[in-house]
Amino acid sequence: MDAVSLLLADSRFPGGGHVHSGGLEEVVARKLVTAERDLPAFLHGRLWTAGLLAASFAAASAHAVRRGVHSGHWLRLDMELDARTPSPAQREASRAQGRGTARAGRIAWPEVNALLAVTPRPHHPIITGALAGAGGAGPRDAALTLAYLAISGPASAAVRLLGFDPLTVNAMVARFAGELEAVADEAAACAGADPAELPAPNAPGLDLLAEAHLRQHKEEVRLFAS
Repeated sequence: MDAVSLLLADSRFPGGGHVHSGGLEEVVARKLVTAERDLPAFLHGRLWTAGLLAASFAAASAHAVRRGVHSGHWLRLDMELDARTPSPAQREASRAQGRGTARAGRIAWPEVNALLAVTPRPHHPIITGALAGAGGAGPRDAALTLAYLAISGPASAAVRLLGFDPLTVNAMVARFAGELEAVADEAAACAGADPAELPAPNAPGLDLLAEAHLRQHKEEVRLFAS
């Protein structure tokens, strides 16, 4: 992984990708993960579904920004990722993270302004991949960044929400190194494909959890305001 990819994956980068629980908050609320032994299965499932999807679009975006595509290509990438994200809650979370990442990154890499001119609230994988490409990273490094964020965010959430030992959780994430590389390889292999042909792994369980979490949040806000 090159330097710019490390920067984008760093928890100190003010983009917000590292703080998204990836559905773990609702999983914990439903007591589907209660002990450290439960966490690896959740991380594995998320990596090969939402993680592979994010990694594939990040790789495509890094490839696109490096060859200076026209605005229509960015719109197609945005529309194709929307189509692969059936949960409105997931789409909104992705765009909220993307907006934060864009605000932080466009100062350093103004090459992404062409993307932001047509999608002011880009999906997180698309803007992160574009920033990586603008900084000189290749599609595989961009994909590896998103694959890592797909599990590091939930892993950090497990420490925060359940009080898991951070050293044990960090060791869990480290043991995913081979799978992270495999996801990055698969994503990078299709970086130059037509946006409609990019992978479309799905995770209905994560979608349902995201919608349930949003409903619960809205109900809490309503009760607090009443």
